[in-house]
Amino acid sequence: MRNPLRYHVWYTTRQRVVTSVLAGALVITSGWYGIGRLTAPEDRSCAQGVERPQGSDECIGISGDGYDFGRPKLTEVAAAIARENAGLKPGRYATVALLLPLTSTDEAMQTKMQRELQGAFAEQYRANHLSNEQVPKIRLVLANTGKNNLLWRPTVDRLKTMTGAPDNLRAVSGVATSSTQIKSAVKELTAAHIAVVGTTITADDIANGAKGDPFPGLARVSPTNRDEARALAHFGQVKKDKALLVQDTRTGDHYTDTLRAAFTALVKGTRYEPQLFTSRSDPNDEGTTANTFQQITHLICDTDAETVFFAGRHTQLRQFINALGARGCQNRAFTILTGDEGSYLGSDKKLDRGALRRKVTVRYASLAHPDAWAAGTGKGKAATGGSPADYRSFLDLLATVSKKPAGPIGPTDHEALTDGQVIIAHDAMALAVRAIRQATLEGKRLPLVADVGEQWPRVKSSLKVPGAGGWICLDNHGNPYNKAVPVVELAPEDASQRFVAIAWPEGTPPDPKCLPPSSAP
Repeated sequence: MRNPLRYHVWYTTRQRVVTSVLAGALVITSGWYGIGRLTAPEDRSCAQGVERPQGSDECIGISGDGYDFGRPKLTEVAAAIARENAGLKPGRYATVALLLPLTSTDEAMQTKMQRELQGAFAEQYRANHLSNEQVPKIRLVLANTGKNNLLWRPTVDRLKTMTGAPDNLRAVSGVATSSTQIKSAVKELTAAHIAVVGTTITADDIANGAKGDPFPGLARVSPTNRDEARALAHFGQVKKDKALLVQDTRTGDHYTDTLRAAFTALVKGTRYEPQLFTSRSDPNDEGTTANTFQQITHLICDTDAETVFFAGRHTQLRQFINALGARGCQNRAFTILTGDEGSYLGSDKKLDRGALRRKVTVRYASLAHPDAWAAGTGKGKAATGGSPADYRSFLDLLATVSKKPAGPIGPTDHEALTDGQVIIAHDAMALAVRAIRQATLEGKRLPLVADVGEQWPRVKSSLKVPGAGGWICLDNHGNPYNKAVPVVELAPEDASQRFVAIAWPEGTPPDPKCLPPSSAP
């Protein structure tokens, strides 16, 4: 059978020449295309302003356009932030970045990230819509530092370039973990004259003070570990001869290091040496510390201690509670006192809730709690240092931003507020907004970058920030003075986070004028 195609492409000499040229060109083009595909740089972008660094699968960078960094818990609130940002006019806003480990794989940390964003967005909405048209308006962006903040450097380097138009970055908030990486990030940002407002950093050595200001422009809304420990001591009236310390020996974790130092001072005079354990470099790693705690509980049963101060992160705290619940001396009652990492336990599915019904009381110094101010004065309440009216205003704001058109932003019911994260993130954002607007000179649309961090010494007395978690009165170094510390315990019925009372680092509530004394550190 004859091939009809031959008469069209290969019959005459001219056809053979043309066909050969076309075929050769096709082969060469295909070869170059294939080589190009093999040698072209890999596309590592995740979204505008976000990419995967070489050697990592995490999406690192900065976004205010609704990107959720691959975390479904952040999808709704990231979209709400994007909608709010989209309505702002260029040149009429100042940007605040939330510096957080948004791609953490730890479930408790993912919940924390969601609540940090919810609280910050609520205050962004208030600043833009419910503040009598004060200026500048506020734009919010998400700045991811990666799991355990290990990839903080490229994000911080990018933030330092954003102080000019169109971003006009004027403050960084979030800053939620007391780690070496975050300490370095804060150092870099403040050295670039960018104001930083920490939400849940409590380490004493990520702070300024009377001995110097290594982080000029840093403010915090949470008490230091030392202040948390002092508040617990005033509240608990602990008998030192019946107290002992269980402590993590791993160094370099600024939360654990400073909490250990604070608790060591509290139990000075105890008859018992500290019980030691060593966590993994990743504090969320279960490791083998559960085995160590099983042995430590045997030794605790051999003492007559009643109070155990625990200096460690939440994963190891949960392991210790589980081990103490299974102790041999079930007839003995113990109270565990610890820092704000206890706030993670309410949602920790690995916690043995039965341990709480076996004479183990767990109390911690929370950064905020929805019941601290909800009912006004009464048992465990205070007449100053905060107000029910300020907290009701916060709840009204949450009701607004949780539904359309501002929301939805994810759960913000009472249970979602009990770990204090939404409240404290809102208050930190309120402090950032206050400083940005105080620093904006009359007739100007924006403050100078360096002027924002210079506002902290004037946040006190009648210029205090009436936070949902209590008054924010800063000393001259940007630290909260005598901040309300809610003492919270895990309810034995279901491990819910139950408010007990407000405690104070100074032993009593602040004067209504909220002026730090000259002796304040």
